[in-house]
Parts: sequence; structure tokens; C-alpha cells
Amino acid sequence: MPDLDDIRRTAAGLPGCEERTMTGGVAWFVRRKLFAWECHPWPSIPEDMRAIIAAELVVGVKVADRVDALALVEMEPDVFLRTTTAWNEPKVAFRMAGVDPAHLDELITEAWRTQAPKYLRREFDERTPAGRPG
Repeated sequence: MPDLDDIRRTAAGLPGCEERTMTGGVAWFVRRKLFAWECHPWPSIPEDMRAIIAAELVVGVKVADRVDALALVEMEPDVFLRTTTAWNEPKVAFRMAGVDPAHLDELITEAWRTQAPKYLRREFDERTPAGRPG
């Protein structure tokens, strides 16, 4: 089962990435923009989702748009949560116990891409021809 150290390994290969400890857990930023975070069972989260987050490790990531988030939830409803917070930006949360390690790398890298400036994305792409951590 993947854990936060797996996210750390992927994040370590992403230019400009910074890990911070937040009130709700660990979070990852690129140039002060949040792209991945450990979910916390805040009271504002719907009760059924809050119960899942309280019982197991759940991570949230930024996605390119709401359609991407909905597609992930529809493809793997046992892994991706239908909703967490009322934030309006596109994001998705997933159960670490159910995510495939290769898919985890992709989710973290793509979340970073949504927030990273062009020059950092270019640096990453030049270093890794397939655009993936390697």
C-alpha cells in the first residue's frame, strides 16, 4: 500500500517542490501553490466522506478541471472520493490504500503540473523525456 513516503519520493523529483507540515497534515507546494495534501476530517466535509478520511489515509490533489476529477471518481469510485471540501477549484481526493503506485506517481506529477510555472514544467520535461519521474 502506498504511503506518504511514496508521495515524497515522487515530489522530490519535481522542480521547485516544497513539503510543509500544515494543521491538517502534510502538504506539497510548487512556488507557494498547493498541489497535493494529506486530507483531514474537517467538520465542513460531508459526514460520509469525513468518516473515510478519519479512518484511513486520504490525499487530495489538484486536477486540470472538474471533468478530470469526475472522470476519476466514475472510473474508480472505491478509490476516489466524490467530494471533500466546498473549495471551488478542481481537485480530487483518493484513498491511498486503493491507489496503484504507478497511478499515484501520475496523480502527483499531474497535480504539480497544474500549479507549476511554465519554466519549471519545461525544466522537468527536458530532464525526463517522457515527462514522468524516472
